[in-house]
Amino acid sequence: MVDAIVEVAIPCPLHRVFDYRWSAPQAALAGQRVTVPFGNRTVTGMVVGSKAQSSIPSKKLRRVTKLLDQTPIIPPDLIKLLHWCCRYYRHPVGDVFGTALPALLRNGTAAEIEKVEVFSATAAAHATDIASLSRAPLQQALMRMLVAADGFVPAAELTSAARAWRRPMMQLVDKGLAVVEHVDELQLNTAFEPGKTLNTEQQVAFDRVASTLGTYSSFLLNGVTGSGKTEVYLHLIHKVLESKGQVLVLVPEISLTPQLLGRFRRRLNGCLICLHSAMNDRERMQNWLLAANGTADVVIGTRSAVFTPLPRLGLVIIDEEHDASLKQQEGFRYNARDLAVMRARERDVPVVMGTATPSLESLNNVDTERFTELSLTERAGGARPPQIALLDIRRRRLHEGLSDRLVDSMRGHLDADGQVLLFINRRGFAPTLMCNDCGEPAHCNRCDTHMTAHMKIGLLRCHHCGAERRLPTACEHCNSENIDLLGCGTERIETVVTELFPGVPALRIDRDSTRRRGALQQHLEAATSGEARILIGTQMLAKGHHFPNVTLVGVLDTDRGLYGTDFRSLEQLGQLVLQVAGRAGRAERPGQVLLQTRNPENPLLLTLVHEGYPAFARALMQERRLAALPPYSHVCLMRAEAVDSTQPRAFLNQLAHALRLYSRTLSQTDAAVLAWLGPVPAPLERIAGRYRAQLLLTSEKRSILNHAVGALLEQFHESKAAQKVRWSIDVDPLDFY
Repeated sequence: MVDAIVEVAIPCPLHRVFDYRWSAPQAALAGQRVTVPFGNRTVTGMVVGSKAQSSIPSKKLRRVTKLLDQTPIIPPDLIKLLHWCCRYYRHPVGDVFGTALPALLRNGTAAEIEKVEVFSATAAAHATDIASLSRAPLQQALMRMLVAADGFVPAAELTSAARAWRRPMMQLVDKGLAVVEHVDELQLNTAFEPGKTLNTEQQVAFDRVASTLGTYSSFLLNGVTGSGKTEVYLHLIHKVLESKGQVLVLVPEISLTPQLLGRFRRRLNGCLICLHSAMNDRERMQNWLLAANGTADVVIGTRSAVFTPLPRLGLVIIDEEHDASLKQQEGFRYNARDLAVMRARERDVPVVMGTATPSLESLNNVDTERFTELSLTERAGGARPPQIALLDIRRRRLHEGLSDRLVDSMRGHLDADGQVLLFINRRGFAPTLMCNDCGEPAHCNRCDTHMTAHMKIGLLRCHHCGAERRLPTACEHCNSENIDLLGCGTERIETVVTELFPGVPALRIDRDSTRRRGALQQHLEAATSGEARILIGTQMLAKGHHFPNVTLVGVLDTDRGLYGTDFRSLEQLGQLVLQVAGRAGRAERPGQVLLQTRNPENPLLLTLVHEGYPAFARALMQERRLAALPPYSHVCLMRAEAVDSTQPRAFLNQLAHALRLYSRTLSQTDAAVLAWLGPVPAPLERIAGRYRAQLLLTSEKRSILNHAVGALLEQFHESKAAQKVRWSIDVDPLDFY
């Protein structure tokens, strides 16, 4: 009989684990889930360790209620990574371990892979003349499906083929022509498309990475858009699968997974699975378990997939490594790119980060020789890079956001049987409804921002808190009917395009038009096939997609990124412009990119257009170096919010005072490299009725910054001041709003 104290991580805001008494024939191991009493309720937690004694008196120690797993579902390497996350991101241990699990496993569901009912044709069926079943047409149709499949046919596929299939199918089973089985939910794939021959640059990149399989190395695959980075991925994955390894592929957006998975299915054999938030909880748990037990060979997922257990991990790939979507912006604010690199190092496997517009952090890692840069400078298949030009729209008449020159170019490309993509990173019809008499815009009642007009549904909607109200016909302040909709969103552009080009199929792709399950896949198929001649969309269209028929890209609101309050605004503008420009001219036809701007003399914009992203990025890095901003320093953002407008600033003022006292305990050298700014109101001070403030900590040395944040946590995480506000810590923030 084992009698011990186990340490359990419980999802709660406290930065600690909890001791429980364990008495059972076998020991409780780290990585196993347990149910335990917590306050006046029973919760599911994760065992993270054990010990012989506890600081809590034995009479007060409560017992583990139930052991949910016979073996650990979180392996040791992942437990080590999660503990590192707790220390680095200064986040509660229970939340960190909870993030690593699918929702159903967090809630105590049994970690079992469901059996799937499948049917297959017997040898007798293959020897039987199907025409002999002509008097039983449903049996005949089902028999034809089974014979043609030459393998298992899941019950779900039979349901989609014929609703009343079960009785005739069981009649085939009774006749010995079919057999029913229950198997694990495998997603086995058989490739049917041969691999492409790599060009010289692709081959060099492949050889460099392949030579490091089995050891840790970090590679930045810096390839221009359309240079065939995915082809390099596929060759590397194929090599890893040959040696019975698993591959983790991280993508920043859900919109990238269907196209990438489809391409992988055409080229790779084995079990390929997806993990992303658009899947239901049951699907995510099943796929997670297939990866954890070693069945899945390739896992393609968004940022949370970085925590998937992979016992045979042989390679990690991060597509679009620069993308801010790889950073979690709420709760446990981790960066999946950085964790993937950490995980690859711990598992001693190579990691490949692909992009056409590297983040400045990654370029700095190349400069300091932490990453090895592999360059792809030419488009694959002989495709030429698009010609990028600025359209000066000062003093020019616009058709609801479209200049005459852009409309003329669209007409020319459509007449030449090309496809046009219009990019504007703003949803809805118009961002502002303004009264021409009193000058008041339609404000959100809960946020310091305007409501966005959505004409198709007749609503004003706040894109920050989600509040909605009917689109008014008169001013809500003075009752004047002299109101205007100012600015443009994707919905307005769709309307004007339909008017300017009647009869030409146009398709809008944004979060609003793809809410329905399966809508995103359908829209992307219509865009890729060329069925939709004009594409209008947000950044969902900008990243990684291959639209072979697009010959013209128009960027409608280039200037928006020039005036951001965030020091990363220009970097993000350059990345977004180059990424969306890369959708043009990816096949044999040349592409053209037109950027509408009222600032055609902006030096950084001119550098981006005429000298390319490398020169643009180097200019930004020089500015960052002079200003001692990341990647040449390290930052942490302390946020606080409350219904009372004074409490967030008051709490952060206490933190700033504690920082001043803490800095006096440091050596003169260390104190000189620790600084803080604020506290100040957030750029958008009120969201969803809560006032927000922030305090920014900076240091040239990461260790000093981490220790300072740790010292603040020890002093304040259970203080009365902290209990009056909702507060958070964001290490290496990408969003300062």
